[in-house]
Amino acid sequence: MHVHAVVTGLRPGREHGFHVHEAGDCSAADGSSARGHFNPYGKPHAHYSAPERHAGDLPALKADAGGRASIYADLDILTVASGPAGIVGRSVIVHAEPDDFRTQPHGNSGARIACGVIRRAPRD
Repeated sequence: MHVHAVVTGLRPGREHGFHVHEAGDCSAADGSSARGHFNPYGKPHAHYSAPERHAGDLPALKADAGGRASIYADLDILTVASGPAGIVGRSVIVHAEPDDFRTQPHGNSGARIACGVIRRAPRD
């Protein structure tokens, strides 16, 4: 799956952890309603390029001087199809701190500062 994300309003010049989370629920102000990292295969949290990792482990967001970050990544576990690795209806979370890609289960990436539900774009 090719992922392209653009996030604005971040702390300028800072890195933020970015992950797919289990539930497509952003109703809690602290993001807790999105539940934990999306991990359908029970793997450890790791760098998004590691063969053994959470399905929801994504590249970090690195904000520019204006607080804007974008990523382009090709990921081999996630899918928009139904099934255990399907992400439609789940959420993405932006964390306050960088992801160390080691600490279990969340990479020590701090508070959840933004949440968005993953939906299919309407077709024309």
